Amino acid sequence: MESNRTFTMLKPDSIEQGFMLPILNMIQDAGFNIIALKYKKMTRDEAKQFYSIHSDKPFFKDLIKFMTRGPIVAAALEKNNAVEDFRALIGSTDPKDALDGTIRKKYAKSKGENAVHGSDSDENAAIEISFHFKNNEIFS
Repeated sequence: MESNRTFTMLKPDSIEQGFMLPILNMIQDAGFNIIALKYKKMTRDEAKQFYSIHSDKPFFKDLIKFMTRGPIVAAALEKNNAVEDFRALIGSTDPKDALDGTIRKKYAKSKGENAVHGSDSDENAAIEISFHFKNNEIFS
């Protein structure tokens, strides 16, 4: 069953560079409703848990250091075909490969500092939303 929710996280690089509002505006301009939003600094344990799927990868230690170096913005989004449409909006992981007009093409520094995270499936969207938000923090 197709979900109408997805999750995004603006990463420390996009916040440090002052791109929080332009990215949130792009998200809203693309027709997404922001139904939950948090500005926070992830703890090391939170980052390790959130990115546990990558724990055996050589870049894991650097990823955790990057994700905990400054604040992030976590957001639950709502729109028909949310996951697929958001993946198209953010663009390829490597900004060199991202299409013009995508968030990563405009705001990412590199494949490692790529400005924003987006859920890759309906199942992961539900997991990632519940990781950052309690039910009473989501307004639909």
